[in-house]
Amino acid sequence: MTLPEQIHPPINRSRLVWGMGFTQILAWGSTYYLPAVLAAPIAKETGWSITGVVGGLSWGLLVAGASSPAVGRQIDRHGGRSVLAASSLLLALGMLLMGLAGSIATYYLAWTLIGFAMAAGLYDAAFSTLGRLFGEGARTSITGLTLLGGFASTIGWPVIAGLESWIGWRSACCVIAAAHLLIGFPIHALLIPGSTKQPPHPVINTSPGASELRPVTNHLLLLIGAILTILALVVSGISVHLLNALKQLGIATAVALTIGMVIGPSQVVARLAEFSIGRNLHPTWSARAGVLLCLIGLALLISGLPWLAFGAIALYGAGNGILTIARGTLPLALFGPQGYGVRMGLLARPVLVAQACGPIAAAFILERYGASVMLGVMCGFLLMCFIATWHLPSTQNTVQDR
Repeated sequence: MTLPEQIHPPINRSRLVWGMGFTQILAWGSTYYLPAVLAAPIAKETGWSITGVVGGLSWGLLVAGASSPAVGRQIDRHGGRSVLAASSLLLALGMLLMGLAGSIATYYLAWTLIGFAMAAGLYDAAFSTLGRLFGEGARTSITGLTLLGGFASTIGWPVIAGLESWIGWRSACCVIAAAHLLIGFPIHALLIPGSTKQPPHPVINTSPGASELRPVTNHLLLLIGAILTILALVVSGISVHLLNALKQLGIATAVALTIGMVIGPSQVVARLAEFSIGRNLHPTWSARAGVLLCLIGLALLISGLPWLAFGAIALYGAGNGILTIARGTLPLALFGPQGYGVRMGLLARPVLVAQACGPIAAAFILERYGASVMLGVMCGFLLMCFIATWHLPSTQNTVQDR
């Protein structure tokens, strides 16, 4: 079913992307990247184990995975403003509760709220919102959004670390909560068009089962889901254990830290290239290029040579930067805008679960068999994904009529 044709005021796309880009920095910096800065201070003050503290993020990702399909349906039917605004409120409440937590149970309750907020406020929900607003023309907006969101750790880590050293981790959590309430919520509520102002792009048929059985049973969607899930498993494992892996390979700590810092800039450069040079390529080719760059980068890293590791991590970071964009643009290009939010929600569930499990699986391999084996296993997964991408078509709206 489609919305009736109406005359809608033009959307200032640049202002919208900049606003949503800022809220993505805020959301990613205070969720996915938060434990890297606050886990140690929280464990030190409370006496909880580091594993228990970091496990809060894994629990939040599992909650996000469970709730993401419902979020996608909501965006498809009513637009993204209410969903993204709700994510800001949930993040504010979750961060406030975390700052007040006196027990591990309360801490995990805070991560439960944050998990719901992650489903409603991170890339998948933002991509779905842009897809509903701009249809097949959303690719440049999605690329611009990831370009800005790529600065989340670059900005978030020093800001949160500065707050923690200045006023302590509990007060830092309260300041972050205030930022979501006073900055993130108004941006979502004021810049994103409401449901009555959504452009007349197709909205899924809401009759029981009509919109979800097809994507779930479609082999192409399942293939995309498998590729994205395996990639999430690899990326999450590498992001957590990269420094330890480099140290096991014999690279000095200071050099390893410097190598790790290459990932962020290489992601940004790759996204700029995607925005300028690669914007005319079909997202399938972008996905193939991204997987291949990651594969070559990790394969070169196994050598343990410091001078080669810099280039290897640059290739890996560039590939990861491209794949973040492909995660949003590939389903849009292959299936079209109709039901895009539902598909993104369904794809997000296994991806988020993989992000929660990846670091645990990588830690097991790293401790038992060492860095070379862990990187070799990751390369095997990436090789599987690269082969699978050649089963993806390179034409627009391939399954639109199926």
